Amino acid sequence: MLEIKVQSAAETQKIATQLAQFLQAGDVLLLDGDLGAGKTTFTKGLAEGLGIHRNIKSPTFTIIREYQEGRLPLYHMDVYRLEETGGEDLGLEEYFEGDGVSVVEWSQFVDDELPTEYLIIHLVKDENDDQVRYLKFEPHGKHYEQLVEKLQHE
Repeated sequence: MLEIKVQSAAETQKIATQLAQFLQAGDVLLLDGDLGAGKTTFTKGLAEGLGIHRNIKSPTFTIIREYQEGRLPLYHMDVYRLEETGGEDLGLEEYFEGDGVSVVEWSQFVDDELPTEYLIIHLVKDENDDQVRYLKFEPHGKHYEQLVEKLQHE
């Protein structure tokens, strides 16, 4: 596991932008963190790194937002509202196995739909400083281990 301490939202975005250069079609990133931890901020950095220049908004009410204009499509999912129902009927596997990068917030609510390999990024707030976050990269699978190694060397 790789842990990076960031001092600002801009630093969070910069790390995500760096990670984006290593991503490929079918990659699945799970963003884990409390409300306000920086999940959408991280996704904005990923979008920038993929060459997507639209405004990235949390898909809280739409569940999935698609951004097609970058090096790879970005599928930004916020499945918080599926806590009671799960995501079985959404066809999430089509996104996970598709031509883009899937970013899933609150992934614990669709555990049964997730692929076996993915990268979890834990965004943890510092208890003493509201600006500081700890980004903890937890790879599941060889491909994601290699992604984290590449990011570590950046």
